[in-house]
Amino acid sequence: MKITLDKVGKKYNREWIFRNLSLELNAPASFVISGSNGSGKSTLLKTISGFETPSEGGIIYSDEKVISPENIYKYVSYAAPYIGVFEEYTIEELVKFYCQLKPLKNGIDYKEFISIIELEKAKEKAIKNFSSGMKQRVKLGLAILSETRILLLDEPTSNLDRNAIDWYQNLIKNNLENRIVFVASNNQDDESFFCEKEINIEEYKK
Repeated sequence: MKITLDKVGKKYNREWIFRNLSLELNAPASFVISGSNGSGKSTLLKTISGFETPSEGGIIYSDEKVISPENIYKYVSYAAPYIGVFEEYTIEELVKFYCQLKPLKNGIDYKEFISIIELEKAKEKAIKNFSSGMKQRVKLGLAILSETRILLLDEPTSNLDRNAIDWYQNLIKNNLENRIVFVASNNQDDESFFCEKEINIEEYKK
């Protein structure tokens, strides 16, 4: 898997969030995106994911051959506080629906998934009745355990207590192989401890 960013910039109205960002990334690779609150870390993640279109420059995705922008979603999994899940579903129902769109690694089924995210006691509940920390486990589990080559995480330890942070750290460490991973974070000790390189969004404002 390879991602090439060529002088990528994004602006809203007349304000540039970032500009002239050029990178060439080959899997495996892991990057933390740093910067102050409101600096554009989430916007960069959305742009890399294909959810947002660059205002200038371009992004090329390739996996032996070039991947069209409309198909990049098949290669990307994404967890963020602002991305919701179908909260009327139980975990079983959610996983079965999700796997119609993206398979989980190693053929993981909903029973294994529930065990991995350590929410067996809540398996009969609708997700709308979960705590914020439980919902975050579900989001992280789906993103990290997806059979995808690009993994995007925005503030992954949001709403997690210490035990859940330890759980996240073990899960991510065991699922980095052959992936390009981006983590938007201001808490690098807990969230992006495994990342090899840093992109400081503050350096791409002009």
